Amino acid sequence: MPQKVVVAIDGPAGAGKSTIARRVAARLGFVYIDSGAMYRALALWGLREGANLDDAGRLEGMAQAARIEFAPGGLTVFLNGEDVTEAIRTAEVSRAASRVSALAGVRRALVEQQRRMGAAQSVVMEGRDIGSVVFPHADVKIYLDADLEARTRRRALELEQKGDVVSTEAVAHELAARDRRDSTRATAPLMLAPGAVYVDTTHLSIEEVEQVILRIVGDRTRKGADSQQ
Repeated sequence: MPQKVVVAIDGPAGAGKSTIARRVAARLGFVYIDSGAMYRALALWGLREGANLDDAGRLEGMAQAARIEFAPGGLTVFLNGEDVTEAIRTAEVSRAASRVSALAGVRRALVEQQRRMGAAQSVVMEGRDIGSVVFPHADVKIYLDADLEARTRRRALELEQKGDVVSTEAVAHELAARDRRDSTRATAPLMLAPGAVYVDTTHLSIEEVEQVILRIVGDRTRKGADSQQ
């Protein structure tokens, strides 16, 4: 396997990106980076500051100034030194993150941070434009997907486990709306990146998806190593 490897995992909300990326990173001994958490952290900061989430100039400045860090394992997220792991997972922050992530200046600023992270170590990074924009030359690109019903069920269970009262109809509506925003935005829309392997997780368990991804990583990195010899 090459000395430094970048595994890029993209896909819509609820497809299982975060869970799988964490597990794969742990199995490979790589650093896990949740790009979505970075946009959520910025959105949280904007909400706390009472910022207009459509104010591109102000949000870009905040993105440039934000100090977003991940603890080893990637489960704990810090914003300017504060642990915001739980605070960024609310429905309000999720909606705000979708809005600020559509701002070109915000994406430029956070992409720069993400590239610095990936240049320093082997990483598994997940999001919506990792293989297409952040790391277009990633060693491994995966596009995780699932049908809306499966994604709704997973997201509703996740929210319920956190104590949120939700209806499946509301969750499905929110996911469908987010799919539209993410896939039609002018800057870095959600897409199947060139060279990415499409994986449908609808009928697969977490363990099965993990094994599929590990096989793909092994195949791709071996081919990359062979081509350099």
